[in-house]
Amino acid sequence: MSLTRQNTTRITTGLLFGLVLASIDQTIVSTAMPTIAQDLGGLHLYSWVFAVYMLASTTTMPIYGKLADLFGRRHMYLIGLTIFLVGSLLCGIATTMLELVLYRGVQGLGAGALMPLSMTIAADIFPPERRGKFMGLFGTVFAISSIFGPTLGGILVDYVHWRWIFFINLPLGIAGIFFIRTGLSDNQTGEGRRSIDWLGALTLTSAILTILLGLVLGDSTQQASNYIITLFAIGALLLGAFIFIESRAEEPIIPLHLFRIRAISFGNIIGFFMSAAMFGAIAYIPLYVQGVIGVSPAIAGYILTPLMLSTVVTSTLSGKLMQRFSYRTILIGSLITMLIGFCLLSSMDVQTSITTVLVYMIITGLGMGAIYPTIGTAAAGAVGWNDRGVATSSSQFFRSIGGTMGVSILGSMLTNRMNAGLVNLQRELPATTDVVLTQLTNPQTLLDQHIRSSLQQDALLHLQRVFSLALHDIFIVAVFFIGLALMASCLFGRARMIQPTKRS
Repeated sequence: MSLTRQNTTRITTGLLFGLVLASIDQTIVSTAMPTIAQDLGGLHLYSWVFAVYMLASTTTMPIYGKLADLFGRRHMYLIGLTIFLVGSLLCGIATTMLELVLYRGVQGLGAGALMPLSMTIAADIFPPERRGKFMGLFGTVFAISSIFGPTLGGILVDYVHWRWIFFINLPLGIAGIFFIRTGLSDNQTGEGRRSIDWLGALTLTSAILTILLGLVLGDSTQQASNYIITLFAIGALLLGAFIFIESRAEEPIIPLHLFRIRAISFGNIIGFFMSAAMFGAIAYIPLYVQGVIGVSPAIAGYILTPLMLSTVVTSTLSGKLMQRFSYRTILIGSLITMLIGFCLLSSMDVQTSITTVLVYMIITGLGMGAIYPTIGTAAAGAVGWNDRGVATSSSQFFRSIGGTMGVSILGSMLTNRMNAGLVNLQRELPATTDVVLTQLTNPQTLLDQHIRSSLQQDALLHLQRVFSLALHDIFIVAVFFIGLALMASCLFGRARMIQPTKRS
């Protein structure tokens, strides 16, 4: 794709606006949700504000990727961004929690295009020697936006109104639409192919929704095990049907031949397990430092900042690393560093200082930073133009699925470990009332100052040990996930962004 420098700048700017929207949305909404629930009511729908967004965005990722290969990147990206903005506007004018949940679903339908198609367009407009640099830039913007999302959300809620956490998307999104419309043209659209695999899209969508719904229920509903098993079984059958359909479709939504390419198949495995470990375990660090170490809520709210900043460092450097080393070399080094970080985090106990936790997180972040840009760049460079959209979207899709499964599996595991620990605690401290022990079944109650103050010092210390031991088990499982990702990276092959020139 031949572009002028001015058009390249416009496209890059437009994509960065879209990435800011995609990365900041979840964190900014998380900050405002307590206020929203108080204003709109419907507290029983609280978790669905996040779940329905995740379901919609994850489901549509591979579909957007394939449609972008068939009908052009520009059209599909603008459609996705427009749907996201319409959803944002509707969320901002919602009058009930049910309306907000439905409108978040609309937002998610558009969000499924933003991240994967940004990677696809970047791979189209930049030559291999510059592609890694801009993939690293996108990773940096994503990390920085995630850091400042909670702060911005708090400011808007405290000084303006919670509705502006959605309205603020409109000027950013409109600017992104302007830059993409004026800078990018679809002068190449899959060589005229227009056959759409509707049956494949339907079975894939149904399978993903069924499995993710099972995961969501498994995380929040203790008495629905039969329904969850049924959902997983139906999801597995639908996945089998999807694979059968794709093997015979003229233009499959996800071409199965792509998984014969090491950079894609093993890259997806790495993204899946790395996301499962990262999202499933790191989410509990703020809870740990506030509930066990005892820092203030204000400090706990920013405790992940060193992790994200160290991620920014290696994400920014990933472009230069990809110019010098093979993808496998970068991934192995990054995952070993991340593995060391998680092993250190698993050693935390009630005696661990806040300084030690910060050092552990910095090591972990340095390992994490280059992984996503590397596997994204590898997927984009492994295929031609006609398959690039589905290749990059499948990479993002497997990361999203991995993160969802990690949160669900490790979250349930933490709850079970806490319950078992509290049973032992009751035996060791028979004077502690059953009412208090029941309240403490949820680790979040470690943050309740009233409950903490009602416990004797030895009871509180025992409770802190229960949680730190449970968290130890969580990080051990996360270490296992990272180990699987490390094994996959060893099988990644010799692919690299820039092939070394042969001397005659």
